[in-house]
Amino acid sequence: AEMVTELGGRGIAVRVDHTVEAEVSALFERIDRESGRLDILVNDIWGGDASTEWGKSFWELDCDQGFRLLERAIHTHVLTSRHGAPLMLRENRGLIVEVTDGDEAFNRMYRGNVFYDMVKTTIIRLAFAMSEELRDTGVTALALTPGFLRSEAVLEHFGVSESNWRDAIDRDPYFADSETPDYIGRAVAALAADACVKDKAGRTHSTASLAREYGFRDSDGRQPDIAAVFDRVIEERWRLILDGLVQRLHARGQDPDRVLSGDRSTLELRGALPGGRLHRWRVQVMELFTDEPGEVAARFDESYRRAAETSVGEEPRSGR
Repeated sequence: AEMVTELGGRGIAVRVDHTVEAEVSALFERIDRESGRLDILVNDIWGGDASTEWGKSFWELDCDQGFRLLERAIHTHVLTSRHGAPLMLRENRGLIVEVTDGDEAFNRMYRGNVFYDMVKTTIIRLAFAMSEELRDTGVTALALTPGFLRSEAVLEHFGVSESNWRDAIDRDPYFADSETPDYIGRAVAALAADACVKDKAGRTHSTASLAREYGFRDSDGRQPDIAAVFDRVIEERWRLILDGLVQRLHARGQDPDRVLSGDRSTLELRGALPGGRLHRWRVQVMELFTDEPGEVAARFDESYRRAAETSVGEEPRSGR
């Protein structure tokens, strides 16, 4: 709030527990009473880092923690939009921005934790669903994803500040393409100023793509695009995984063109089985970035061979 005021606006900090509907309702009643209207609503509530158990399968997870994550990161967005939208509908104008992590294409891949995956895909779907119900109004709902965000929490994690953030690049080279919170703020401002923003309803947009479209830059003058960096890495590692599998199949005397296929958009590998069936196996985003491509190829190959051995001699199964 102080930063908003320093930049010429009027920042008002209000402490609200967005998991409590009565508090959310009271917030918008106050906004209506003091301002008379609501032009922009940005839902960026998260608070799920401490509840995300990485490296565990869903049957090993603490469900209480998982449900807490869903409450903080999904229920809060629904409650806030539900109580904010009527103020916009009364004026027949407004912008609802659901902040998520990754666009639709990125979130077609599994995010490495069941509850985390549900949150990121649900927020995208929430923006789409709201846009459908708002289609005949002047209110727009859409989703927006930042890139590698240099938030206060991220800076603290790396033990740096905004003034020396580049010192953390040695620990994580991807941090070189990180962005400040100003970048997504400028994206929201550009969307709000666009008379044709309704054309973007229901879809997920990134700060980088909007920066290219509207011409704004981050506060340091750059236009970082971590998604483009990730795409190049994924493409290269996907190619190396396929190359490794081709070599393994050749070594066994199998024709890769006949038995191996894949879908880069979902990271799904497929191996042909007897009877025209397919063994389907998805590479997870986390292992794609952390494991050697040869290791990933070996895991799929082992899974595929087991499936092929099991399929030999099986009776065709009824589809009923």
